[in-house]
Amino acid sequence: MTFKEKIHSARFVITSEIGPPKGFETTRLFEDIETIRGRVDAINVTDLQSSVMRLGSLAVCALLKQRGFEPIYQVTCRDRNRLALQSDILSAAALGIENILVLTGDYPTVGDHPEAKPVFDLDSVQLLEVIQKLQSGFDMKGNKLEGHPPKFCVGAVVNPGAEPLEPQIAKMEKKIAAGAEFFQTQAVYDIAVFERFINRVKHLKIPILAGIVLLKSAAMARFMNKNVAGVNVPEELIKEIESAKDRVAKSVEIASCLIKQLKPMCQGIHIMPIGWNKVVLPLLDAAGL
Repeated sequence: MTFKEKIHSARFVITSEIGPPKGFETTRLFEDIETIRGRVDAINVTDLQSSVMRLGSLAVCALLKQRGFEPIYQVTCRDRNRLALQSDILSAAALGIENILVLTGDYPTVGDHPEAKPVFDLDSVQLLEVIQKLQSGFDMKGNKLEGHPPKFCVGAVVNPGAEPLEPQIAKMEKKIAAGAEFFQTQAVYDIAVFERFINRVKHLKIPILAGIVLLKSAAMARFMNKNVAGVNVPEELIKEIESAKDRVAKSVEIASCLIKQLKPMCQGIHIMPIGWNKVVLPLLDAAGL
């Protein structure tokens, strides 16, 4: 059963995320991923996350595919113009990659090459429209593609903690109209905030995967509260991680508790370990997934 089939069957799905290395040596990365073989439905591969130069998402997705995993190719609008974006998406199809997650992307100034020129030729809604057009057999300018058109399961992102929430919902509606078939959310730490969001978007009738970011430290939590829009780590969780003798065990405990509360409200969970790839398996066990 493919990820697309699972999403559209209303089955509860689990995805996890990996960041490619800063180099082309992938041995350790794939050793970590092997620990969750058969435990997750698909694996997201980030596209120069936080604007840090790394091995490309497309290459890592292709290597995952060769190893029998189902990858989700994350594509940001930050670094490529419409020519390169369409070419890379066709390249993904040629490599057998069937899932794409579309994002706008972080601004280069937050990364390790702050002087890099941003592109942002298209935004996320426009890129979704382009993918929809490619799937109909034409490029963005209406030129016919040769052979069979590509077929993808296309997703997008949403921030359930945004204030105000209305613009996020309006953009969700635009993304759905442009071809989004599922959504993965920004990190969720406040159950009440997520419940409010879910109640506001029930009319959209689209699969939503709640995002779980493993808390590594109190400093990380405070950084997100200060710098990541729409993310609020409650003070009680910060105190828990700060006083913990074993931060990894406490992080797993917090995340598994969140997952158990979120599970009845959504169609899936998206785990973002941010380098703690080896912690995903214990988290899945603790959460009963």
